Amino acid sequence: MKSITINGSKRESVGKKATKALRNAGMVPCVLYGEKNPVHFAAKELDFSKLVYTPNAHTVVIKLDDNSSINAILQDIQFHPVTDRILHIDFYEASADKEISMNIPVEIQGAAPGVLISGGRLVLNKRKLRVKAIPSNLPDTIVADISELQLGQKLYTADIKSDNYSFVHPDNTVICQVRTSRAAIKDVAVEDAVEDSGEEATEAAE
Repeated sequence: MKSITINGSKRESVGKKATKALRNAGMVPCVLYGEKNPVHFAAKELDFSKLVYTPNAHTVVIKLDDNSSINAILQDIQFHPVTDRILHIDFYEASADKEISMNIPVEIQGAAPGVLISGGRLVLNKRKLRVKAIPSNLPDTIVADISELQLGQKLYTADIKSDNYSFVHPDNTVICQVRTSRAAIKDVAVEDAVEDSGEEATEAAE
């Protein structure tokens, strides 16, 4: 999985006044949690654009002004309810040999016969799936192959298991499915109505 580097400065003061001053200066107050004491730091709001405003998943390398470098993942983020500006971010330290959980985007591959041949509609139930793995085994995307999905069939998490990571979902979690399209249902209803009217006309003539 790709990493994004965030350059931060440690915070000595964590009160409301200091936090407000940071935000006014275009900085985001952050906390890094791990096995040791939490580390409070701040980083430029613009530096988080490629981490936050993207459908992709990334790990993070936090470089602090004391020359320390820490591998982490984004744990939680708070936005302003009106402006949507980033108010606060929590990170969690990622150890090389310890499993962590992350939401990974689903990537659809292939063409479903249920759509191409039977006129169905593909419905994506899960745009992201939460997986558990050591950092080096975290995938960039979860590939969902729909090349054998027929009309009415579903693709479950149990169908795409991997030896490198596990899903934090039940095996019967539906990733995507091929449903009968509304247009197809409407066409069938119209055909039935035409057949019924034709039969009634025949009976009347008889």
